[in-house]
Amino acid sequence: MSGLDAATFAALQATFLEESFEGLDRAEAGLLTLDTAVTDEVVGELFRAIHSIKGGAGAFGIDEITGLAHTMESVLDDVRSGAAPTPAMTAALLRGVDELRLALEERRAGRVASGAAHAGVCAALTAARGAAPRGVAPAPPVPVAPAVNAAPWRVEFAPLPHLMRNGNDPLRLLRELASLGGTVIAVDTSRLPRFEDLDPTECHLAWTLEVPGAVERAAIDEVFAWVDGDCTLAITRAAPVAADAPALAAIAADAPMATSERAGAPASREASAIGSIRVGVDKIDQLMNMIGELVITQSMLGELDGEGPVDAERLARLREGLSQLARNTRAMQESVVRLRSMPVGVVFGRIPRLVHDVGARLGKEVALELSGGTTELDKTVLEKLGDPLVHIVRNSIDHGIELPDARAAAGKPRHGTIRLHAEHRGSEIVIEVADDGRGLDLPRIRAKAVERGLIGADTALTDDETAKLIFAPGFSTAEVVSDVSGRGVGMDVVWRHIKELGGQVDVQSSPGAGTRTILRLPLTLAIIDGQLIRVLEHQYVVPLLSIVESVQIDPRRRARLAGGHDIYRVREQIVPIVDLGAALGLRPPGVATSSLLMIVETDGAPLGLIVDELLAQQQVVIKSLESNYQRVDGLAGATILGDGRVAFILDIVDLARHARRGRVGHADHEQAA
Repeated sequence: MSGLDAATFAALQATFLEESFEGLDRAEAGLLTLDTAVTDEVVGELFRAIHSIKGGAGAFGIDEITGLAHTMESVLDDVRSGAAPTPAMTAALLRGVDELRLALEERRAGRVASGAAHAGVCAALTAARGAAPRGVAPAPPVPVAPAVNAAPWRVEFAPLPHLMRNGNDPLRLLRELASLGGTVIAVDTSRLPRFEDLDPTECHLAWTLEVPGAVERAAIDEVFAWVDGDCTLAITRAAPVAADAPALAAIAADAPMATSERAGAPASREASAIGSIRVGVDKIDQLMNMIGELVITQSMLGELDGEGPVDAERLARLREGLSQLARNTRAMQESVVRLRSMPVGVVFGRIPRLVHDVGARLGKEVALELSGGTTELDKTVLEKLGDPLVHIVRNSIDHGIELPDARAAAGKPRHGTIRLHAEHRGSEIVIEVADDGRGLDLPRIRAKAVERGLIGADTALTDDETAKLIFAPGFSTAEVVSDVSGRGVGMDVVWRHIKELGGQVDVQSSPGAGTRTILRLPLTLAIIDGQLIRVLEHQYVVPLLSIVESVQIDPRRRARLAGGHDIYRVREQIVPIVDLGAALGLRPPGVATSSLLMIVETDGAPLGLIVDELLAQQQVVIKSLESNYQRVDGLAGATILGDGRVAFILDIVDLARHARRGRVGHADHEQAA
């Protein structure tokens, strides 16, 4: 792309890479439907996706991609022309998608992949083409004149002035025509301005070229497919004309366009790896409206900043302005959160390929049903959701879904079904992964847990508590370690990642009917609604979503069990209680005098926290302790209050688990405080 500075080239290439990854995602989704439904729309979308990647790669001189993309494009063109896709063809195309994705990743990292690595995939694609049955009888050959007598093609190519600004390079097109045997026979310089008026980013020349008549018209059309709409083009048969300009061989002999030669130094990894979010215009408009409201409020408060007596009227106007500022700030915060949101379908898009590959590897027939893909979630949360979902689905296929013969013997359809569903519930998002497999073998899970020392032989657990043992580090019931499962690290990853996101994991299973894994996640990690509480002289924040209710302690409802565990009866429910001050190491156990009990929910079970006072409810911005200090048991982070003081945000789940075991990190907490 001659004429572009390094920054512009890097920005254009970053856009191309991002769009190419999206195109590969669409291509992968389309390929997974070829085995069941072949439609003109699906095949056309597949062809366009690969063709766009090929054209863009050629424009940027990414030669390691163009060859493989061209071979894939030829296979898809066969399907578009009537060839019936075969499993071998689909598998080879999926391998091609994987290889293209790897090559693009290398470019995004500032490296160049070796095109030689694609030879095996190209060979498989070529073999699949030869073996593919035709859906329609081939048309009888049309007699043509011998190539030597075919009239040459006359190509009149006039780029529009903006062609290079769209990332295209006319010299690349001329080089491609040179590879077909083309020759320049005339150059039109009539549009060339005076030197002082020359804009190096615009095209001022036009060319008339001659291409041998033996070349197919489709090959010439393909050269210009990427600049459709950015040039005027005429391709006709013409009598041979002696070239009055140098042959294109001189252009063809020029080295392939290199980033270092055409646009300065190669784009850095940081420049090309900048993340982006596609945002609807309606969200931008809403944010602009909020900014307008803030400007109005600022003007109102600015008028009150002048000198003069502070009377009742002025104070009333000041309070009104501050109240309006609070409302506008809250609305703006919600608008920004929506800007950061992306549909969960972005992550769901990884699952069909996973189900296809793992099911085929294990010899299982698995159907996938997706719903709620338009449900939006904060980009940061979404990025960390992919691995947990992959592990859950992989586990469902391996341990849940039975082999076809076993399902048939049990009176089930031969193919199993996995369902992924997402929806908003209040201020959180709920994602369910359900299968119709054999369900969890709870007795076996318990026996394995006892064998590994995770629980004692006499430990009493409910079915739900037993099911959650699958999330313990290193836990596995697989007898044989395979490349799919058996090492006991998959479900541990699920638990750890979801907890890091401030979410919860629940498992429900029914023998012979299947398993449901339920993930509950916050919509955003940056800001939460919190309840400010006091314990001694310290202030803490409890996430509002965790709080069920607060009650005054009635001594008649409180009791102590063997082992020193306190419980409290709330209506007909028995709730274990913990002195928060003692759990945090602020005072010795058993000296709390407060009569205020906050009921919170942890992992679906209630827990009572003895606190000294309930303060205000407010939104707080979460600051990471781990990034700025170190991880502290029982604390999820910190925030800065309106008066400038720091308050710690309680990790209710972690705090409850450690408090029940009597080993909250007192020393660490005191040091952090």
